[in-house]
Amino acid sequence: EAIEILRSSNPEPYKEKENIVNEPEYEMDLSEVKGQALAKKALEISAAGGHNLIMIGPPGSGKTMLARRMITILPPLEREEIIETTRIYSIAGLLEGNHVITCPPFRAPHHSSSSPAIVGGGNPPRPGEISLSHNGVLFLDELPEFRRDVLEALREPLEEGFIRIARAGTSTKFPARFILVCAMNPCPCGYYTSKKRTCTCSPYQVQRYRKKVSGPLIDRIDLQVEVTDVDPNILHQEDHQEETSATVRERVIAARNIQKERFRRCGISLNSQMTHRQIKRYCNLSDEGKNILKQGMEQLQLSARAHNKVIKISRTIADLEGSDQIKPEHILQALTFRMSQLWT
Repeated sequence: EAIEILRSSNPEPYKEKENIVNEPEYEMDLSEVKGQALAKKALEISAAGGHNLIMIGPPGSGKTMLARRMITILPPLEREEIIETTRIYSIAGLLEGNHVITCPPFRAPHHSSSSPAIVGGGNPPRPGEISLSHNGVLFLDELPEFRRDVLEALREPLEEGFIRIARAGTSTKFPARFILVCAMNPCPCGYYTSKKRTCTCSPYQVQRYRKKVSGPLIDRIDLQVEVTDVDPNILHQEDHQEETSATVRERVIAARNIQKERFRRCGISLNSQMTHRQIKRYCNLSDEGKNILKQGMEQLQLSARAHNKVIKISRTIADLEGSDQIKPEHILQALTFRMSQLWT
């Protein structure tokens, strides 16, 4: 458009396009997933607070279905996010025509992907999957099957929100603030936690399989939820109506609006990492809440990073309920999503 204006002998004043942010339309819906109330709640909390999520459970329990419906409950991108995301896709050569990216991106790379494909690389450097997931969701299915160096490379962007790629004589910085959603089986055969089939793996095989995902990476994943087998009776209940994505998205948007106002007062953006001082200021706990959190840390053997993540999750749960204060029940609910026993 800029070139056409410059070529014109009598250019008209440029008028910016309006309403580039439209209500997203998806072919899938969260209501299609039967049961799995705990996993759906975790998905909602993840979308509302931008928390990373891992689901662990037997094959066929609905982990992938849930993950792929994550974007249906995310708010539409704002104007600044649309421009930022579109720039990334333009650099990567993935824009079709003159389209812009108006919906949160969803990227699901295969577990055989190399480190440059995930992180970015090449000469000149090009954005990888973590940058293409910026302002959206990066879904890693069969998490232990990814190469160890690929998984460890996620630690920096999960903390910083960007990735720096260094090449001879140059260094390129790409944005990479995304919601990480992972899914994995509890063991090599997949049926360690299943109530329908018997696991054939030895304790050593189970432990070795889980050790493919390092402790530091797991510690950076806020919500850790076990997905169980679906009751066949629920699948055949025609009168049982599940919540739609639109209903859940309304609650997510309401919670994010609360967060925007809170962050506006403290002078940081919604996608920024809260400092310890800001957590202490905006995530006040009562004496009862502090005692519950202390007991939970001791029983689950949580790290200092996990301690802050539990507080942030509690704050998000309170926002979803429209509560100004973090109540003890919010902390208890947040602690249920720290499944440390699965990694021991």
